[in-house]
Amino acid sequence: MYLFIAENAGTIIVGGIVAAVVVAITLGLIKNKKQGKSSCGCGCKDCAMSGSCHTVK
Repeated sequence: MYLFIAENAGTIIVGGIVAAVVVAITLGLIKNKKQGKSSCGCGCKDCAMSGSCHTVK
């Protein structure tokens, strides 16, 4: 078991970093959704087309 970990340490570390980034992005999206923010990343409330945008409630 230790030999497997030692031989694949780089892959395991990179995989852990990628997994942490994915979790952070997902949690950020969930937080924004609960706060009622849109997923487009802009202030849609000031947009002229805000009434027809599918992301604004």
